[in-house]
Amino acid sequence: MQSLQNKNIVLGISGGIAAYKGPELVRRLKEQGADVRVVLTDSAKEFVTPLSLQAVSANPVSDNLLDPQAELAMGHIELAKWADLVLIAPATANTIAKLAHGMADDLLTTIALATPAPIAIAPAMNQQMWHNSFTQENLNKLAQHGVIQLGPASGEQACGDIGLGRMLDVPELVEQVGGLSTDEILSGQHWVITAGPTREAIDPVRYISNHSSGKMGYAIAQAAQKAGAKVTLVSGPTNLAPPSQCDIVNVSSAADMHQQALSLATTATVFVACAAVADYRVAQVAEQKIKKHEDAMQINLVKNPDIVADVAALKAQRPFSVGFAAETQDVEHYARGKLAKKNLDLIAANDVAVSGQGFNSSDNALTVYSADQSIDIPLASKTQVAATLVNIIAEKLKS
Repeated sequence: MQSLQNKNIVLGISGGIAAYKGPELVRRLKEQGADVRVVLTDSAKEFVTPLSLQAVSANPVSDNLLDPQAELAMGHIELAKWADLVLIAPATANTIAKLAHGMADDLLTTIALATPAPIAIAPAMNQQMWHNSFTQENLNKLAQHGVIQLGPASGEQACGDIGLGRMLDVPELVEQVGGLSTDEILSGQHWVITAGPTREAIDPVRYISNHSSGKMGYAIAQAAQKAGAKVTLVSGPTNLAPPSQCDIVNVSSAADMHQQALSLATTATVFVACAAVADYRVAQVAEQKIKKHEDAMQINLVKNPDIVADVAALKAQRPFSVGFAAETQDVEHYARGKLAKKNLDLIAANDVAVSGQGFNSSDNALTVYSADQSIDIPLASKTQVAATLVNIIAEKLKS
């Protein structure tokens, strides 16, 4: 089945060695039913010719922001409006940096600024450039603005290095692009999603919390909204920009989140408990700052309510309930235990002991468990993992 039937894709090719895969990528996208218009940067033309891309796309190739003929009809704006998706593959470190800082000094970056369509990037660069803190900061910034990251893959690189930074192989990249085409599959649904950490006060200046950044929950909220759902995000304290077109309810403590979640859940089609909720709170919060008197002190803790279990236990107007299990060992055992004990429909488990995924990372990998099935979502950007998870939930709702 053609997953991109009648989709208009602007394929931006920037100047990395992976640009040579451009003709194959165009051909595979067209096989899936897409109409493809190619935009080349100047450096990309050192790796692949406009003529070869024109031949496989059956469309003229654009490569000049100041082309007098094209700009008679404001060509860059027309391409930006025409696109259902702007896919930049390969996306070099230089192009990523330009996008992150809102630059528009060539045709490709100008289209990226002018388009209302989703933007997806397939990074491709040397492994050291990939790990550079500037590159990672730029990727984080793009993710916060809704840019979808596809890959990269790990392996041997053209320079001889081995590691993360290879562009995804063309078949996998096309498959992931096809997965982005949700066509508002959640239209008419209301999703309530919890995200971020909670803070449990000790005294007026101290609290107990955890390392959750909120990125995963925010990414799920954005993915569900893009798929057509009305989304309410119940968020603990984070440093993230609110996802566009989502209603946000800010809370601090587990008790606050519990109250809001239970109130909203009765109107929800789906409830996703992605927040890292503190299991315990301080039994007696001090009214004044606790002074340092002894070498040791004791704080009595009491158990917080289990938000997702209480939602899943609703007798009337119970939503489809999805939990999260962040584990450091025996991931499947603990996840399946929580799935059964809390009466959940699905649980998404991840191993937060693995470096580079989970808390405070821009990447994640999940295994989604139901009573009779498990589905692996491999390591990718949290934006892409969220899109895949939303599709999984949507399919479960149909069955």
